[in-house]
Amino acid sequence: MNDTVIQVGNVSKRYRLGVIGTGTLSHDLNRWWAKVRGRPDPTLKVGQAAAGSRQLPVDGLPSTGATASDYMWALKDLSFEVRRGEVLGIIGRNGAGKSTLLKILSRVTAPTSGEVRVRGRIASLLEVGTGFHPELTGRENILLNGAILGMKKVETARKFDEIVAFSGVEKYIDTPVKRYSSGMYVRLAFAVAAHLEPEILLVDEVLAVGDTAFQKKCLGKMGAMGQEGRTVLVVSHNMPSIVNLCPRAILLNDGRVVADGQAAEVVQQYLATAVSAGGEVVWPDPAQAPGNEIVRLHAVRILQDGIDGPTADVSISKEVLVQITYCNLQDGAVLYPAIWLRDKMGTDVLSSSNAKSVSLTEDPWYGRPHPIGLFQSVCRIPGNFLNEGLYSITAIVGKGASETQILEDYVLSFDVHDTGEMRKEYYGSWLGVVRPKLAWLTEYAGPEEDSVEVAE
Repeated sequence: MNDTVIQVGNVSKRYRLGVIGTGTLSHDLNRWWAKVRGRPDPTLKVGQAAAGSRQLPVDGLPSTGATASDYMWALKDLSFEVRRGEVLGIIGRNGAGKSTLLKILSRVTAPTSGEVRVRGRIASLLEVGTGFHPELTGRENILLNGAILGMKKVETARKFDEIVAFSGVEKYIDTPVKRYSSGMYVRLAFAVAAHLEPEILLVDEVLAVGDTAFQKKCLGKMGAMGQEGRTVLVVSHNMPSIVNLCPRAILLNDGRVVADGQAAEVVQQYLATAVSAGGEVVWPDPAQAPGNEIVRLHAVRILQDGIDGPTADVSISKEVLVQITYCNLQDGAVLYPAIWLRDKMGTDVLSSSNAKSVSLTEDPWYGRPHPIGLFQSVCRIPGNFLNEGLYSITAIVGKGASETQILEDYVLSFDVHDTGEMRKEYYGSWLGVVRPKLAWLTEYAGPEEDSVEVAE
């Protein structure tokens, strides 16, 4: 028996930049004709034959005056299969094509070329509030989602109490969901998607909105679904969750599969790809740099005393400097820089910013309006603090106190190597993510009998 439930064959997805739709009538007709005559039906199930027909070249452009620069490929020649009961992790940097892939699998959008075949009922959780009508109550939305999934009302009713209990929104179940917080939205949406017995569940990063306790509950539920023979695809930037939950992972880069295998190995490959031999990432063209009309990144660098220029290989005993250079494009904007630091398995080690409450030094630009121009912020990580190993930097630039403008995940990595100084009296590997030199003091309390007398 064929246990394959998802087949993705040479799938590509192309978007035209700067327009909604295609822009011209002739282009609309070209796209319609390609859909009718040139592409396999993306809704075909596994085992069904596609109607034989010619296909427009993947790299061909319709004759509408558009050039190659007017298009971008979100996915390019993707091929893989997923078997029944697999829990598959899909990882990659922002813009790698992860969300586009899930939208194609859930039939929100169609591929430009290639075949996608699915066997089984799909439930998708692609963003906060997916599948919910804001004017309806939580109760009504549960019933609506059950109907959308093809379940009878009695089947949904049988699961109703379990869904509400899992979500923890009992008190608000008869309130319109437009009044829910984002966390409540996600809790109810996941509870609905996971409990209405889909054969395939697609989850895209939305669990990041929930609290830690609920995230653990969701991870447990997804693991249980795999043991029950249902298939789960998870997109996440949380590498520990991917490793713990998914036996297998796929790594996407620029819309292509660059690794497919055991989750722990794929995650390590992903994190290692962020390493720059020169210890820096520079965007010389502002138009291509991460950011928006307010602020754009220019460079992220790793520096260390005694080394001329950026480096990705740092000594454990010396201070590490993380330098973020960014261009302010809005006169008077109040900006703040921040970083997240993760270890080689994606575990969060620390986060820091130049805010007065968390910075050891007072940054003269914190809280002040910034003139238009280039700014350079440096975060200092003490020597003898991080343990040896690979670490990744996420660079952040925000506006005001909480509005994130740039979040460039895993933008750069560096390797901390041991000097051997702390192995003179201890030859094993040091436990932990951090390895600081801490203050110790031992005092003599007198002979043992004196100590006993004191205790008595």
